[in-house]
Amino acid sequence: MRLLVVEDERDLNRAIAKGLSKAGYAVDSAYDGEEALDMFDVNEYDLILLDLNLPKVDGIEVLKEIRKKNLFIRIMILSARSNVEDRVLGLDLGANDYMIKPFDFKELEARVRTLLRISYRQSPSVLMHDDIRLDTNTKEVFITDKKVNLTRKEYAILEYLILNKERLVTSEEIFEHVWNNEADEFSNTLKYHMHALKRKLYEAGEKEYIANKRGLGYHLRKDNEKT
Repeated sequence: MRLLVVEDERDLNRAIAKGLSKAGYAVDSAYDGEEALDMFDVNEYDLILLDLNLPKVDGIEVLKEIRKKNLFIRIMILSARSNVEDRVLGLDLGANDYMIKPFDFKELEARVRTLLRISYRQSPSVLMHDDIRLDTNTKEVFITDKKVNLTRKEYAILEYLILNKERLVTSEEIFEHVWNNEADEFSNTLKYHMHALKRKLYEAGEKEYIANKRGLGYHLRKDNEKT
């Protein structure tokens, strides 16, 4: 899942981004409202964490502009504005959640998980496909009762495939949701991680779980699908 942290306090921005990256998310950072809107226009995000007191373009205006263009992206406000009126205004303008600074990072991470589950049609915290079981809280993957040790990127790829298991997803789409702005989409990094993921799943389950349609993308195999 790819997130955008919009916060002008650089130390706080870096701390949030670092914590969420450790939790397995791809994270981009913006330090003012204008930069946030520019990044939103060129990238596809699953969730935006938005401060209100921003330079150049205020957070409320950023929220309004994003909602004009996209009604479905999840937006969480992170603000020191703690009065009821500000919270009501933010939620009325389309924010999905509102956290008051200072906050505990574990609570932030839990709310992020909840919002991302909501964005994928109220997905449960444990995702299933065939005999694969993926826990979005602990970031653990099992095939039957055997734990599969995945890297963060491998886990993120598998999670995205399971969340979209009813359709084919392109390489570009996976890259957009799993990597941040610093990654080179023209490198072989996706192929490398996909190959490693497929190998680990095969070794644990003794069958192929991910199919590749050359030039089109990837999908999870159905139980009775031929290799």
